Amino acid sequence: MISGTGTVVVVAGPTASGKSGLALDLARRLNGEIINADSMQIYRDLTILTARPGPSALAAAPHRLYGVMPATERCSVARWRGLALTEIAAVQAAGRVPIVVGGTGLYLRALMSGLAEIPEIPPDVRLAARARLDEWGSIRLHAELARRDPIGAGRLGVTDRQRLVRAWEVLEATGRSLTDWHGQTPAGPASGLNFAVIVLDPPRPALYDACNGRFLSMLAAGALDEVRHLDALTLAPDLPALKALGVPELRRHLAGELDLPQAVALAQQATRRYAKRQVTWFRHQVIDSLIDSRVWPVTVLQAAPGP
Repeated sequence: MISGTGTVVVVAGPTASGKSGLALDLARRLNGEIINADSMQIYRDLTILTARPGPSALAAAPHRLYGVMPATERCSVARWRGLALTEIAAVQAAGRVPIVVGGTGLYLRALMSGLAEIPEIPPDVRLAARARLDEWGSIRLHAELARRDPIGAGRLGVTDRQRLVRAWEVLEATGRSLTDWHGQTPAGPASGLNFAVIVLDPPRPALYDACNGRFLSMLAAGALDEVRHLDALTLAPDLPALKALGVPELRRHLAGELDLPQAVALAQQATRRYAKRQVTWFRHQVIDSLIDSRVWPVTVLQAAPGP
């Protein structure tokens, strides 16, 4: 599977499927270094609730792009891709194998297939889009977006405020929808890189059990204190760190809106639903498309989730 000096191993799959454990095993076998492709593990203020690799994993193999941004910042797909390409080059320059691991499908697609270059959104347009959301609410904004970009709106939930605002600001700034931008031919992967892709696709019942159990482990490890720390930062409500799995529910518990068992049940439900969406995305956007195109070799592992 690993051939050529430009090969990058990609380990993809839903949350709680055992990606980190597999990546660590590969790093030991291949003289590799692990590069994060999880949109939440990049934030340093989210150690527990993102299941970031612990001290033993960090001691066993080098890890890059974990906890490198504060929760006060916003990491875009383009920004992550630039950082990841820099880290991949550094790992290869050291004569080691880059192992990119994560469940953020858009990050992985941007890395392997390139990224449509959407112009930078002017700050005044961005502020106006957020003001529009505050004025209209997410239901009306979704309806207005559906009128102008029905395909794009159909892919977004009414409560997905961050992505609704992003779609709206791109429309306002460029006169073109995100659907149009994403439909244009991207620049392609960085020159000289080849990808060997491993997708974890475990049985659904085992995956859901792993999601439930891992959240309980996070709670025991101090997830509530981590959320208290986030609250103390008084972050803007639309920042990505506040959308991490388990954070909204535990914040509602700390605010007195939910008792702890209710918060845990809702967080576990949100995690299972997210895992289901990831499974669907990887099956259609990675497994089917890459196998059909024969661009990069793909290995699908269907074992039950590991550590």
